[in-house]
Amino acid sequence: MNKKLFTSTFLAAALAISSPISMLQASTEGSFDDTGGVLATTNAIKDIEYQIMVQRATQLAIWAMPAVGMNDFITATRRDLGGDLNDVIYLSKPFDSKHGFLTANDVTAYSWASLTSEPGPIIIEVPAASDKVNYFGTVVNAWDQPIEDVGPAGADKGKGGKYLFLPPGYKGDKSKEELQKEGYLVYQTDTYQYGFSFRPVLSNGGTDADAAEYAQKIKIYYLADAANPPPTKYFDAAEKPYDCLPYYNFTFFEDINDSIQNNPIRPQDKVMVSLAKGLGIEKGKPFKPTERQKKAIEEGLSLAYASMQDYFIAPGKAMIPLWKKDNTLLSQWLVWNFAPGQPQSGFPYETEDSVLVDDRAGGSYFWITYLPKYLGSGTFYLTGLRDKKGDLLDATSTYKLNVPKDTPAKDFWSVIVYSMETKGFVRNAKRVGLSSRNKETMQVNSDGSYDVYLGPKAPKGKESNWIPTGEDFFLLFRLYGPESKTFYKTWVLGDIEKI
Repeated sequence: MNKKLFTSTFLAAALAISSPISMLQASTEGSFDDTGGVLATTNAIKDIEYQIMVQRATQLAIWAMPAVGMNDFITATRRDLGGDLNDVIYLSKPFDSKHGFLTANDVTAYSWASLTSEPGPIIIEVPAASDKVNYFGTVVNAWDQPIEDVGPAGADKGKGGKYLFLPPGYKGDKSKEELQKEGYLVYQTDTYQYGFSFRPVLSNGGTDADAAEYAQKIKIYYLADAANPPPTKYFDAAEKPYDCLPYYNFTFFEDINDSIQNNPIRPQDKVMVSLAKGLGIEKGKPFKPTERQKKAIEEGLSLAYASMQDYFIAPGKAMIPLWKKDNTLLSQWLVWNFAPGQPQSGFPYETEDSVLVDDRAGGSYFWITYLPKYLGSGTFYLTGLRDKKGDLLDATSTYKLNVPKDTPAKDFWSVIVYSMETKGFVRNAKRVGLSSRNKETMQVNSDGSYDVYLGPKAPKGKESNWIPTGEDFFLLFRLYGPESKTFYKTWVLGDIEKI
């Protein structure tokens, strides 16, 4: 897999792509009728077939963003671990900079898996909460749409459970109701492939080692094998350079093809799937695009990336200010701006008459995965894109963030640096974040607050409070166990200041 994302020159070129309309207006060829309408001749738009391929590549990439993110977990498990579908991946210690994962945290020993129900109904057996570990997490379909949450906040209420997923068109010997009576938590689904990511919640002195042991109690097997399940395979990714980031090159369209080939075509996706044929992607056929199609894919993908990046950083789109009064910003920190109704409906990114293509791409799955079915209050996220003056955070500057002593997190707070380019950790950084769990090694101010420094080099004497950057970046500030649902009405996190 080519892990090169883009060059700045290539991305700049994406923004300069001329539209067919502008080319038509610039052309001296063609004719006009008396009403001013254009009667385009065959020469009015140069190489219309190629221009249409570029446009379709752009829209296909934005449409398929969530499916690509899910497929990259499968790719990474196979390539980096030698595992496969239905295997459980876990961490014996949290992520670090060698791991490629969209906006993951560096304080949690996650577990996750990709699986398929194409051979038949499949079961994820989630262990009951122990006195030291329980799970917070979600099972999603191949489009990253939440199916169900697990653990104390999910369907099993912390008692553990057998989550049974019925494939599309399931017609088994037992009905859904009969299977429920047998103790299964049953879900009819519209894709064959699924994924899950579970975050362990530690208590009573629980450790990452406890979380790793707990992860190896997850079982995945088919309903047909329920009487005598074969052993589940487990892979520890803590020391492996596991990389499930999406990359905006030819592999992106290989991911789109894989998703189309390995799942049913849903009614809401038929139009886009039919347009994919013009780029060499067709259900039941090998993906072997011509050089001309590859060139169009590359050009269209650069524009798609630029569009999603713009959605991510543009004020009022993916994020909105948390602290604002009378149209005046009290702080540059932002909160996620989900499309109306999506948190309440479980983030399907579909309504009665629409598929919310841009909202789910640039608004979410361009930079995150595994939204929960039910939005809870266990963690609160703040996003930092700009410094106090409103400028985007950059690679060469050094910044300071003061974290007050009274930060309202019952468990702990955490601040992590992410690459603006990849939305993952800054590659090969000495550390990717700091948290109140590091207070034993961090310098503390006389008022009990902490100054966190962000930049390519640590300020002299401040190494223990420094997070390396070295490229354009953004921050996520997480409050684990916020003290209330309205804490932000009496508490404000100060701006990131350039020094």
